[in-house]
Amino acid sequence: MLNRLRSFMTALWTPLADLLIRRGVSPDAVTITGTVGVVVMALWLLPTGHLLAGALLIAVFTLTDSLDGVMARRAGRSGPWGAFLDSTLDRFADAAIFSGLVLWSIGRGDDRPTAILALACLVLGSVVPYARARAEGLGMTAAIGIAERADRLVLVLVGTFLVGLGLP
Repeated sequence: MLNRLRSFMTALWTPLADLLIRRGVSPDAVTITGTVGVVVMALWLLPTGHLLAGALLIAVFTLTDSLDGVMARRAGRSGPWGAFLDSTLDRFADAAIFSGLVLWSIGRGDDRPTAILALACLVLGSVVPYARARAEGLGMTAAIGIAERADRLVLVLVGTFLVGLGLP
């Protein structure tokens, strides 16, 4: 669904990507910085109940996930290593987000269904890319399912934001 916005996001990020490249910042540095930002925000703000701030700051750091790709293409540095690093660190970021939500719901003491749902999202969010990579490694076609990572993140962050506003 959000894949349709790829050309818009590329146009949006191109000036910043060019500036960072001129300043000597590597796409890998942006990937790592974005992931560290997501992990810190998710494991600090979400478990402590700061859902609104957590959702907003995680969203900001998550946006760097498209900036690093634009930088790599603009600098002529896209390749297997960057794709591997990005995909691997995406799993860490996703795990941190859902772990933060699990810790928050457990900390409330009475929200077992949310904890179970967040844990299920954590597990399923890791299985999907593994299954796709395994299928492609075996020479099979692995088409995109009902929602890509960006779609899943938008849903969980909007939901977290709304709960942070006090909506059920």
